[in-house]
Parts: sequence; C-alpha cells; structure tokens
Amino acid sequence: MSESPYWNDVLVSLRQIMRATDLHSKRMIKVCGLTIPQVMVLRAIKQLGDVTVKRVSQDVSLSQATVTTILNRLEERGLIERVRSVTDKRIVNARLTSNGREVLSNTPPLLHEKFIERFESLEDWEKTQLLSALQRIANMMDAESLNVAPVLDVAAISP
Repeated sequence: MSESPYWNDVLVSLRQIMRATDLHSKRMIKVCGLTIPQVMVLRAIKQLGDVTVKRVSQDVSLSQATVTTILNRLEERGLIERVRSVTDKRIVNARLTSNGREVLSNTPPLLHEKFIERFESLEDWEKTQLLSALQRIANMMDAESLNVAPVLDVAAISP
C-alpha cells in the first residue's frame, strides 16, 4: 500500500489537536484541581439531578467503571454525595453538594475558549460538517468505542 501525501498532514493535524487538548487539560487541573472527565461528570450530575452511574455514563460517554472511579474521587473531595433512592432502596444516586456546585461554577470551559468562540461563530452547516468529519475519522481509526478517559484524564490530582 503506497502512502498518500495527505497521511503525513493528517498525522500532524491529529498530533496538534492532541497536544492542544493535553495543554488545556493540564490548565484545567491547575485552575480548578479537576480533570476534564471529573468536570464532565459534575456537569452531568448538575444537569440531570440525582442520577445513577449508568445514566451519567451514558451522558458523558465514559464506561460505568470509569464513572464509578471518578465518583469515588469526587465523593472523597466532598463534591458529590451518594444517596439511596426514596422509591427503590437498591438504587444509589449521585448528587452535587454545595461545595460541588461552587467548584463547578468556577471551572473553565471544557474546550479552549478561542475554539468555542470560533466554532460557535460558524454556520450550522459548517459545525455539522466538522463534527461529521471528526466522527468519520474516529470511525476510520476504530476509535468510536474506545474509552476516552485516558486521553482526557492527564493527571488526577489528590485533594
């Protein structure tokens, strides 16, 4: 199979995206002491209310095992609490604490601000086209089913 002259350019662009994501993730940890997946989980809980691990997992596209580990860390830091369902005692829900709501209100955006600003200024068809291209790349790399937490969770910070 001969190499297309575009492959190298694709690789360079992917590496640039990965590097920018890595730098932003490190910035997030420095600013608020949370990893991007931790912030994603906190935001999902805020949006969904009292919620199960399974529901959070579906919302943030992380495995239930990864979400459970994240919830353990967030609970240790007092950002969430686990409560039994009133209607079914077998169900345990995660709930934001007041400390969790406060920390969440001070977290930077999950993507670089300039990216968000530039992306939001695009026409809807351009946003759809970019998203479609990124999803197709993920599919071509057999990456659509991969757990993205290792990429997003650069370094977990202890309290």
